[in-house]
Amino acid sequence: MASDDTQLHRGLKSRHIQLMALGGAIGTGLFLGVAETVRLAGPSVLLGYAIAGLIAFLIMRQLSEMMVDEPVAGSFGHFADKYCGRFAGFVSGWNYWVLYVLVSMAELSAVGIYVQYWFPHVPTWVSALGCFLLANGISLINVRAFGESEFWFSVIKVAAIVAMIVYGVFLLASGGAGPQASVANLWTHGGFFAHGIKGLVMSMAIIMFSFGGLEVIGITAAEAADPARSIPRATNQTLWRILVFYVGALAVLLALYPWDQIVPGASPFVLIFKALDAGIVAHVLNVVVLTAALSVYNSCVYSNSRMLYGLAVQGHAPRALLRVNARGVPLTSLGVSAVATALCVGVNYAVPGKALGLLMGLAVAGMLINWAMISWSHLRFRAAKRAAGVPTAFPSPLYPLTNWVCLVYLAGIVAIMYATPDLRPSVWMIPAWLVVLAAGYRVAEGRRARVARVAS
Repeated sequence: MASDDTQLHRGLKSRHIQLMALGGAIGTGLFLGVAETVRLAGPSVLLGYAIAGLIAFLIMRQLSEMMVDEPVAGSFGHFADKYCGRFAGFVSGWNYWVLYVLVSMAELSAVGIYVQYWFPHVPTWVSALGCFLLANGISLINVRAFGESEFWFSVIKVAAIVAMIVYGVFLLASGGAGPQASVANLWTHGGFFAHGIKGLVMSMAIIMFSFGGLEVIGITAAEAADPARSIPRATNQTLWRILVFYVGALAVLLALYPWDQIVPGASPFVLIFKALDAGIVAHVLNVVVLTAALSVYNSCVYSNSRMLYGLAVQGHAPRALLRVNARGVPLTSLGVSAVATALCVGVNYAVPGKALGLLMGLAVAGMLINWAMISWSHLRFRAAKRAAGVPTAFPSPLYPLTNWVCLVYLAGIVAIMYATPDLRPSVWMIPAWLVVLAAGYRVAEGRRARVARVAS
């Protein structure tokens, strides 16, 4: 049923893109990663999520300005290629693809942890395999099927977080959470900065991982039915949603339960409601956090296949990856991404207790390159538009000041990671990975030049 058509279909509606933008950021980082950030920073983690959320919003605004003007496949890989040179485009696109293979692996690892809440004897790799088959099966149907599944996954997450916040506030107001529950938990037990400013700073690298996924809206540009309207709406709603779903939910969580009693390694949302004897709520929340991991992995499957397709469009990947079937699914790109992600099953089998932490650290390193490239490409994009005397339809705020603020912030995250023994290997991998990409670029460009000579 394959066709010769190599064009993606515009099947994503505004509601799909808005919920995808939100759903991409509500996953393992919020439901599982907060246990580690709370341990490092104490209640001041609230400030950390607010700062990181603002930076993420600014970078998404920079990306969205470019997307509204040029809604094409490959997104930030395309912009890096066009405004910063072919090598930058190669690095941006392939780095993003590898990054989201790693994020896919992290989310699949998280699925295993959540399932073990009910079935502690089920190996994590078995649960990861089930999630892998489900998400790839959905993406094989068409882009609208992906959009609908992601819409409803995100609705479940949003509804659950809102309900949790409301229920938590009710418990605090009614005294139903017990004597240990109090808003004073935010400044007692060592104070708001329980581990000082250093504790907050050292938590920022892990906090950053929480917001990975927001840039999925950049992949939707070529398949959005009305990108000029849907992308600005989705982007502008990002900031207040971050405040509600991260800062708001965490504030309630930390008020309900002393922060120093939260145990890393499982979802604190589930453990806290279980400790409060809200057994049914704890089970429902575990369903929700499992749904969140499924949702983010679902987005990763979509993003990876579309980025590979975009790389092929730009000439940075084999043209075979351009194959699109009659339903608009880039089959070869989807298959290659699925094979790469399937390695996660092996990682969980080999090191089941360490897989998630290892993959998170590697993903943060890739995300640093990705977000820095978006900000830098935007600087060059605006310079080109200004030179041509062409205004943009959705300008990002306080350009170019906010670009430099974002780049300095990302450099600071690198310094924090280097100062953190567990994350230091990820920092060393950045230059090593760039060398690998440079070698890959030379091979790809050599092949392209040979094809061009034969064609001429």
